[in-house]
Amino acid sequence: MSPRTLQVTALLGALFAAHAGAVDEETIQVSAKNFMFTPATITVHAGTIVTWVNLDDEPHTISSDAGLFRSPALDTRERFSFKFEKAGTYHYLCTIHPRMLGTVTVE
Repeated sequence: MSPRTLQVTALLGALFAAHAGAVDEETIQVSAKNFMFTPATITVHAGTIVTWVNLDDEPHTISSDAGLFRSPALDTRERFSFKFEKAGTYHYLCTIHPRMLGTVTVE
């Protein structure tokens, strides 16, 4: 093989490996809208990234009741993500509006 062919082969292999890794990682979005998390309850696989996005005009936080994660106050359209590595049930709330509750179940 020519050096050029080896370069192209290596580049394609690297691109394939990067894409294959991305396929294994799932992302789920939860919205904070109308002072509620939607969906309020989700079930995901271990390794899933959950991204919360604030769609209200008021700030919101995402805070685990067990202290596992805590976002800063999110303004409109701001996001916060957390990767759930272990099976279990995780409850969270908005510390500014404690009636906003959610649950992530990891299988």
